[in-house]
Amino acid sequence: MASALLSNPTLISSPFLGQRLSIWGNSKKIEPCCLIFRGPRCSLDASYGGNILRFSRMNIWNPYKRLGIPVDASEEEIWSARNFLLDQYAGHERSVESVEAAFEKLLMTSFKNRKKTKINLKTQLKKKVEESPPWVKNLLSFVEVPPSVIILRRLFLFSFMACWSVMNSAEAGPAFQVALSLAACIYFLNDKSKSLPRAAIFGFGALVVGWISGSLVIPLIPSSLLQPTWTLELLTSLVVYIFLFLACTFLK
Repeated sequence: MASALLSNPTLISSPFLGQRLSIWGNSKKIEPCCLIFRGPRCSLDASYGGNILRFSRMNIWNPYKRLGIPVDASEEEIWSARNFLLDQYAGHERSVESVEAAFEKLLMTSFKNRKKTKINLKTQLKKKVEESPPWVKNLLSFVEVPPSVIILRRLFLFSFMACWSVMNSAEAGPAFQVALSLAACIYFLNDKSKSLPRAAIFGFGALVVGWISGSLVIPLIPSSLLQPTWTLELLTSLVVYIFLFLACTFLK
């Protein structure tokens, strides 16, 4: 029996040490047995794994419910919900895209509603004008609204005249500035109507109406609100500039 064992030696495997040991005494070679198990890899592990939060309402169609806001939410509430969700799910690309898509839908809806409101206001105003008395229609026939660029240019011109009059109030009266403003008003009116007599009548009419209005309104202002160097003539001329601006800008 002993001779059989010596002639055919066997190897004993220890499951605890994970090593191969020979019965021949001191082993000359120790080979560790290691088994490494690896799970299947996926390209989406990086985006879904770890501690990254995922938006739970990603597949909800209603943009209000997706953002977690009521249907009557204001624009400030919509922006606030959008910013909060983007900060919370900033590490997950699909969540961010879902939040942005819902926000863009609500933004477009709000824009369309504002556009419809403006159209409705214009329609209502036009309807009221058509239903107004004949004298109102005749009065409105002399009025037109020019482009905003023209309004701003003429507003700048008459504002400059007003500032010039205030700066020179201690030296001389505003007669020269008022004359220049009247000439500019007549020029602009003539440019639109192509009729110098008509433009001159409207220009002098605006001057007279503005001067009378200023003479009636300025004394009602408390003197504590005005500078001591501002005379009645100067303050009346400021009112005249307003009427000249309105006449040359909005009259046909």
